[in-house]
Amino acid sequence: MPFRTLGLDAKILQAVAEAGYTEPTPIQSAAIPPILAGHDLIGIAQTGTGKTAAFTLPILTKLALLPANSRRSTKLLVLAPTRELAVQIEENVCAYARHLPLTVATVFGGVGEQPQIRALHAGTDIIIACPGRLLDLMGRRCADFSQLKFLVLDEADRMLDMGFLPDIRRIGRQLPKQRQTLLFSATLSKEIESLTHEFQRAPKLIQIGRRSNPAETVTQLVYEVPKHLRTSLLLHLLQDPRMNMVLVFSRLKHGADRIARQLEQKGIRCATLHSNRSQNQRLRALHDFKEGAVRVLVATDIAARGIDVDGISHVVNYDFPMHPEDYVHRIGRTGRAHAVGDAISFVTPEDHAELRALERFIGRGIVRKKAEGFNYSQAAPLFNPAEEHRPFSHDQRRQPPRGPGVPQPRHSHGGQPRPEQSGRRRWRR
Repeated sequence: MPFRTLGLDAKILQAVAEAGYTEPTPIQSAAIPPILAGHDLIGIAQTGTGKTAAFTLPILTKLALLPANSRRSTKLLVLAPTRELAVQIEENVCAYARHLPLTVATVFGGVGEQPQIRALHAGTDIIIACPGRLLDLMGRRCADFSQLKFLVLDEADRMLDMGFLPDIRRIGRQLPKQRQTLLFSATLSKEIESLTHEFQRAPKLIQIGRRSNPAETVTQLVYEVPKHLRTSLLLHLLQDPRMNMVLVFSRLKHGADRIARQLEQKGIRCATLHSNRSQNQRLRALHDFKEGAVRVLVATDIAARGIDVDGISHVVNYDFPMHPEDYVHRIGRTGRAHAVGDAISFVTPEDHAELRALERFIGRGIVRKKAEGFNYSQAAPLFNPAEEHRPFSHDQRRQPPRGPGVPQPRHSHGGQPRPEQSGRRRWRR
């Protein structure tokens, strides 16, 4: 079925052809007609199957039909959980709308707000935003969504979980009730699906494949390994020249920095991507990874839903994900658009419960594998490498040295610390 049979605008069909696409993917073929018909919709499909185009193309077609004098107000709001995903959506929208007189802007934290405020005041046609910064600017009356026609929640499962749900509710209360609302994701639990009725009216459900399935083109492998040998095993696997573009997932930000340092010390060029990095650093890391300037990108889960990079050969779960949905999104960074890829997960003895939960979630077992030529009998280090660079916590207090011959601090009440009174801390105004 070619794109021209779906009822899209001629200028959009021209842009799609220029982008090199000839036939729609299953999610596009199924979702575009009901969106054009004006239905609210929930779209569930594996990562890398073209969900962004599935909602962008029909909405652009409907925007192209609006009178020119009605375009001085925001008509489409797309909400995304990460900055990287917002940037990726913007790139796709700009490519598909290149022949239309539509304006596009992004709104998210980590960058200056003045250009974003100007875009909101100007009534930019399409706003792609992360909830935090958008809610802040809405609270300062910088945005006018009174003429909004379309709301899209991308990665809807993440947008509606308990971390984002309060912000989404606050944003939704300030939007017109007469609108078309679309939700797209690779995974969507029944609990999260029940929340969609707060934002949608009689939505159509489009589901391609099982909602918990990773992409079929990804080969999944588990390496059972002691916790202290994970870095050694990663270095051993990276000796394989086929691992030429590798995305490594760490659970913690300082863990990602530590892994990258250890790989760099062995001559492997790396970049890191996590929320402690500035927006310019995050964009530079992605650019260097896409261009092949670095071989390995070490990231936290903010990269699980915001990276669309062609040619990622391997995804490595250095830290096994705590939630099965995160696993599906992580390994979906490879094997995109029908390409093949490998997903490798390191599983320590502490991770076996999470592994069993994942296999129940995806409805299949994952192949266990031993790394040939790797010494699994290496002794544990005398220290825990994860503790070596632990960042200082605001709750910590530096304790004075104790022991024989060390002068102890003097106190005004007999040389001893004052005891707590009635279990309550004394506060001084």
